Amino acid sequence: MPRYVAFLRGVSPMNAKMPELKKAFESAGFTEVKTVLSSGNVVFDARRASETSLERAAEAAMRKRLGQAFLTIVRPVEALRDILATDPYRAFGVDAAAKRIVTFLRRPPGDMLALPIEQDNARLLTVIGREVYSAYLPTPRGPVFMTLIERAFGKDVTTRTWDTVTKVARA
Repeated sequence: MPRYVAFLRGVSPMNAKMPELKKAFESAGFTEVKTVLSSGNVVFDARRASETSLERAAEAAMRKRLGQAFLTIVRPVEALRDILATDPYRAFGVDAAAKRIVTFLRRPPGDMLALPIEQDNARLLTVIGREVYSAYLPTPRGPVFMTLIERAFGKDVTTRTWDTVTKVARA
């Protein structure tokens, strides 16, 4: 059975307990369910299906089990491993101190922006398929990169650090 990762938008230990989230995914019929970190990353096995149908099943199970659903974006673990192997940041000379960020979109963006876009040490570097690659240096102004991402791609997205993507791809 293929292995998938569900990235949930807006999950934190304050609004979702990982054991309950795991049970919700199991109630959707997914197996070998494992949560990674406490920020809404769920790795699971499922019969081969479209990402859209897996997203719908996960959201319906969360709504039923938890009383709320979080925006869910699913990717096959193999696709994440491919992303990690290609290292899309290499071409941009990203500062070693910068945080690397991957934003997951449900569908490829319609109108392509002229990238990179930069503001306050945050840069949207490139879009490849349904992933946006960004980097930022922390500043007192907070998560400027999220403002850039939401302005460019809306709020139906979810973002993870490169380190988190690496952890879930190995889970």
